[in-house]
Amino acid sequence: MTTPFKTRSLTRPRNDRWIAGVCAGLARRSGLSSGTVRLLFLLSCLLPGPQFIAYLILWALMPNE
Repeated sequence: MTTPFKTRSLTRPRNDRWIAGVCAGLARRSGLSSGTVRLLFLLSCLLPGPQFIAYLILWALMPNE
């Protein structure tokens, strides 16, 4: 039995990067536009929390395409 959904891997794209490609990779994985994910990340930086640390960890763990 095959699944109707294609599983997308969590990778950093080579062509849609601004800083490290983390937001673009998350956008591809979730099916959102990369601009939307970047805006959500910037808005989340207004709230207290470890957003920058999470970004750095994802940058280190997410492989390139």
